[in-house]
Order: sequence, then structure tokens, then C-alpha cells
Amino acid sequence: MPEESYSASYAAAGVDITAGYKAVELMKEHIARTRTPGVLGGIGGFGGLFEPDLAGMEHPVLISGTDGVGTKLRIAQYLDKHDTIGIDCVAMCVNDVVCAGARPLIFLDYIACGKNVPERIAAIVAGVAEGCVQAGCALVGGETAEHPGVMDPDDYDLAGFTVGVVDKSRILDNTKTAPGDVLLALPSSGVHSNGFSLVRKIFDLDERPGVLDMQYDRLGMSLGEALLVPTRIYVKPVLALMEAVTVKGVSHITGGGFYENIPRSIPEGLGVRIARADVRTPPVFELIRKKGGIPERDMFNTFNMGVGMTVTVAEADADRALALLQEQGEDAYVLGTVVSGGERVQLV
Repeated sequence: MPEESYSASYAAAGVDITAGYKAVELMKEHIARTRTPGVLGGIGGFGGLFEPDLAGMEHPVLISGTDGVGTKLRIAQYLDKHDTIGIDCVAMCVNDVVCAGARPLIFLDYIACGKNVPERIAAIVAGVAEGCVQAGCALVGGETAEHPGVMDPDDYDLAGFTVGVVDKSRILDNTKTAPGDVLLALPSSGVHSNGFSLVRKIFDLDERPGVLDMQYDRLGMSLGEALLVPTRIYVKPVLALMEAVTVKGVSHITGGGFYENIPRSIPEGLGVRIARADVRTPPVFELIRKKGGIPERDMFNTFNMGVGMTVTVAEADADRALALLQEQGEDAYVLGTVVSGGERVQLV
């Protein structure tokens, strides 16, 4: 930590450069866990270098994705638990790019904070690193910025960016989807990272954060623990499935729920019919619905309702696809079928 880099004037303005150095030292061990073949050099440069292995690809195409965690961050801040929120950040990006059939290669994070507390920043990055390990991509860089006077000392925001690669001939574009195809559900771990502005309003968390400590028998844990469960990362099982079965479409169920996201993997003129009774919905969603008096359609138009990702395959491939996904640790099940005409999502 070079003494010549210390600025008393900058520190007096609220920015402690030395805290940034300490945070980097604390996060190095976590970043090392994400190193994959192709990473050149280490952290500390002006950019992260990566040499992709494109062997076997006829026409490699890069795909990028960026996202944040949203107001779920408030739950982590109220509970003073910061080591899982980074998983959510990675998940929101890599789960998007795998919908195109791409393998994520690298990830970068950006943390803006009111005050750089090195241990807290390192905990956040530990979660980011864990997410990268789950996704099989490398954390090649990032940025932490102190914003005194703009953000409260205990406040922070987290966003990320990923780059993946896919052979052009294997890009998923939903054009092969046809009536009779089957929609498979990959279960979520809970609320994931969407709808938290509504959750915070329903439970009045900004005025009564202590509600997060309340125990609910139906949850088997406190409300805060249930809400903070990190987003599942589906990259490895979905990529493994694509190697064995023809996958026609994939949807990451995020903000907008079923009604916004499922149609993105179904071509115009087709819809999907889903029996409401077949949707395996975790208890946390019923708690949210009852507490807030939320209409069921709004629930399905805001939350994932227990389905983190959907995969479309031909009916003849459904059983094999389910078996392969279950071998990958996913408790997948048949969610619905593709139909002609009507509403894009028919929940019956």
C-alpha cells in the first residue's frame, strides 16, 4: 500500500484511497478462485485481459450482458450480510446470455459506495467470485468507487457485466419452435433479484426493517433469510443440455415474470399453455401475495413464482431433457406446451 498514494485532502473530502488498496488485498483470494484458462495477468491493470479458446467454432460470436441486483441490496444492508448478493449480480447477467446458447467467459463488477469499508467490499466480491465459479467464467476486473455526499456511508450499489461466446450456427433464436413443443421449468431458489421494490412496500421494510427477523413456519427460516437466498445460476446445466438435446428456446424469468419473459423465447403467432396447478410455487410467494393482497396475475407479472428459467424442446425430447437436467442437479419438470394463437401466456 504505497504511502505516496495517500491524499490527506481527498480523505478530508470523504474518499480514502488506502481503503481501496486494502479492499483489493482482501478480495484477491476470492478472485483467484475464478481464474480460468485464457486469463492473462492479474487484477490491477487498466483492463482485464482474456484470450478465448475458440477451437471447434466455425463462426464465433460475442454476446454481452449487464445488470444489477436492484433493491434487493437493501435486504443485504438491513441484515448486514453482504457475501451472497454478488451471486445475484452474476446470475442476472450470465443467465441472460445463456438464453442465446452462449458460454460466459468473463465478468466485471462495479461497486459504488458511500464509504469504502474494505471488509464489506471484500465480502461483496466474495459473492461475485462464487457466482463466477458457478457460471464457469473468470472475474477479470472491476471497480469500486466512493461517493461521499451522494450516498450514505452504509449504502452501496452493485452492477456487473459479462461477455460470452457462441458459434453463430448455434445461436438460439426461437424460429424452430412449433405447436406441441414442451416447456420445461427449472425451479428458482425463491424471489431471486426482481420485485423487491414491491416486497419492501408490502412489508414496510424501510420503516420496519426488524420485520426481516420474524420467523415464519411456512418458510422454515426468517423472512430476511428467505428473501436474501441468492439467484440460481443455470449456465452449466443448460449448456450441458444443449450438447445432448436440441433446445429451441430459453427464457430467464426475471422482472415481468411469466407474461414478459416466456414470450421472448416463443415466436409471434404462438403461445404457451400452462396449468396453474402445475407451477411449483415456494411458500415465500404465497406469503407475499397474502400480505400485500396482490392479484394472482400481478404476481405472475412481477415475480418468477418458483420458475427461474424455462427451456423449450420437442415433445419427443422432453423425457430425455428432464433426465439430463436432473443429472445436473436441476429438479426440472414439464411446465406447459406451445400452442397456436391466443394469448402469449395462457395460465389456466
